[in-house]
Amino acid sequence: MATTAFPSRDDFAALLNESLGGENETFEGKVVKGIVTAIENDLAVIDVGLKSEGRVALREFAAPGQKAEIKVGDEVEVFVDRVENAQGEAMLSRDRARREAAWDKLEKEFEKGERVDGVIFGRVKGGFTVDLGGAVAFLPGSQVDIRPVRDVQPLMDLPQPFQILKMDRRRGNIVVSRRAILEETRAEQRSGLIQTLAEGQVIDGVVKNITDYGAFVDLGGIDGLLHVTDISYKRVQHPSEVIAIGDTVKVQIVRINRDTQRISLGMKQLEADPWEGAAAKYAVDGTFTGRVTNITEYGAFVELEPGIEGLVHVSEMSWTKKNVHPGKIVSTSQEVEVKVLEVDEEKRRISLGLKQAQSNPWTDFAEKHPVGSTVEGEVKNATEFGLFIGLDGDVDGMVHMSDIAWGVSGEEALALHRKGESVKAVVLDVDVEKERISLGMKQLERGGVAVGGGASGSGVNKGETVTVSVLEVRDGGLEVQVGDDGATGFIKRTDLGRDRDEQRPERFQVGQKFDVQVIGFDRSKKPNFSIKALQIAEEKQAVAQYGSSDSGASLGDILGAALKEKAAKTEPKAEKAEKAEAKPKKAKAAKAEKVEAAPAEAEAAPAEAEASEADGE
Repeated sequence: MATTAFPSRDDFAALLNESLGGENETFEGKVVKGIVTAIENDLAVIDVGLKSEGRVALREFAAPGQKAEIKVGDEVEVFVDRVENAQGEAMLSRDRARREAAWDKLEKEFEKGERVDGVIFGRVKGGFTVDLGGAVAFLPGSQVDIRPVRDVQPLMDLPQPFQILKMDRRRGNIVVSRRAILEETRAEQRSGLIQTLAEGQVIDGVVKNITDYGAFVDLGGIDGLLHVTDISYKRVQHPSEVIAIGDTVKVQIVRINRDTQRISLGMKQLEADPWEGAAAKYAVDGTFTGRVTNITEYGAFVELEPGIEGLVHVSEMSWTKKNVHPGKIVSTSQEVEVKVLEVDEEKRRISLGLKQAQSNPWTDFAEKHPVGSTVEGEVKNATEFGLFIGLDGDVDGMVHMSDIAWGVSGEEALALHRKGESVKAVVLDVDVEKERISLGMKQLERGGVAVGGGASGSGVNKGETVTVSVLEVRDGGLEVQVGDDGATGFIKRTDLGRDRDEQRPERFQVGQKFDVQVIGFDRSKKPNFSIKALQIAEEKQAVAQYGSSDSGASLGDILGAALKEKAAKTEPKAEKAEKAEAKPKKAKAAKAEKVEAAPAEAEAAPAEAEASEADGE
C-alpha cells in the first residue's frame, strides 16, 4: 500500500510566501495607500491589500492640538513597518508615512532656501519642538523672536512660517528659526517706513521695551531709541520713573541714520529749555537753595530747579574738612544752601560752593581770639615741625617746635606732649586767606607770666649752670638735686666728664656738691644735667676771653689764667690786699731779670707765663 507524505512546517512557509508573491519584500519599509474600513474606539482599521488589516491610532491623523478628521472609506497613506506581527496583523504607521513625505518636501525647500510652515507644540531643554507637516524640528530659544520672549504660550499650536537653518536626514535632525523670518519682514517694513520719516518730525509711538539706558519706541513697524538723557531736562535715574511699557508717548525724531536704519528719539525737545536765561537768573555770588541729586568722588550735584543742576566740587564743600568724601558731608535728597561761583550757559554748567554759603570759621576765630589771647585745645597730631591743636570752630592751630618750650627744640620739644593731651597756648598770628593759625606755648611760661621759672616748670632752663648735690649713685649715672629743695634730675655716665677716667659714678659720694649745666628735659619734664657740657662751655669761654694757641699762647697759659681769675674771685679780701702790694715788686724783679738775661722775644712769653702760674699757686 502506497503511503502519502505530508508537507512539513517549512514547506507550508514556502508555499505561503509563494502564494503571497513575495509581499514581505514588496511592502515592508515603504509608504503605501490604504482604505479605512472601520473606526474602532481610538483606532482606524486600514486595509492595504495584505492578508490582514492594520490598526493606526486616530491621533496620528491629526495635527498637534487639533482633532482628527477621518471616516470609513477614506484613502490614506501609511508606512508598513511589518507585514505581520505576533497577532497576524499588519503593523502600520501614519506618522512614519507623514514624516517620510515631509522629509522629501523639506529637503527640496531647504535647497531652495524657502520658508516652511510649522507649529510649535512642545518645550524641550534649550528651546521648543516644531511640527513641520510630520517632521519634528528643534527651535532654539534664541531663535524664537528678535528680542527675548518671556511667555511663549501665545505662540504655541499656531501655524506660522519658519526658516530651516540646518537639517540632517540620517540623524533625523532639523533646526529652524522664527527670528530670521521676523528680521526679514521687519527689514522690509523699516526700509519702506524710514523713507517717510524726517529729522525734527513729531510722531506718536508705543513703548515696547525699557532698559537702563533708555526705551525702545515702536513708530508703527520700526523702532526708535529714546535715550534716558533725552527723556527730560531734569535728572532721570531710570526710564521707568517717567514711562512704562505700553505707554503711548509723543516724541521728536532727533536723528536718522539711513545706512544702519537707526532712529534716535527725544521727549525733552518738546519742552521749554530751562537753561535759556540761566546766567541772568542764577547770577554769580547769588545764594540759592537746592536739592542734592547725585554724589560722586569729586563732588555733589545740586538741582536748583527741574532741568538745572550745578556741581559742588569737593574742594568747595567745607572750610575745615579736607580730603573727605562728599558723602560724609551731604546726603542724597538733602536740601542745601549754595552760592553760585560760575555759570557757563553754552556748556550748561554751573559751579556752586557749599562752604561759601556758610560763615568762614577762620574769620570767626580771628574775631573771637585776637593775637595775644589765650586758647585751650587738644593735641590732634604731631609732625616733624610742630604740634597741631584742635580749636573752637573745628579749626586747627599749629605750635611750631621752637614755640613749645624755652630752651628746648626739635624732637625733645615734640616729646613733651602727647596726642589727646589738653594744652593752653597764645595766639601769635591768624592768616584767614591761607587758613593758618600760629600758636605759642612757651610764651605762657616766660615774659612776666608766673610759671614757676624754667622751660619745664622746674626752675631751671636749658643751657643754665646750676649747683647740684648727689642724691644717689647708680651704675648708669647720678641722681642729683638742684639746691636743697630744687628740681631733681639725672646725670648719665657719659656726661660725668670729658675723659673716660672721669666717667666713673663711684668717684662721687652722696651729698657731694658740684656745678653742672642743664642740657635738656625728659618726657616728664625733669631736667638732664652734664658736667662734660659745662667743661666744654668753660673751655670755649676761656679761649674766647684769653686768646688761643694761634695767637702765641698755649692751652696751659689760657687755662692757667682762667683758673687764676676764678681763684682770685674766691680769695679773702685781706689776702687780696696783700697780693696787691706784692704785685709791683714782683713785676719789677721780673723786669730786671728779663733785662739781665736778655732772652729772645720768643722766650719771654713762656717765662712770664710761668711766673704768672707760680703767682697763682
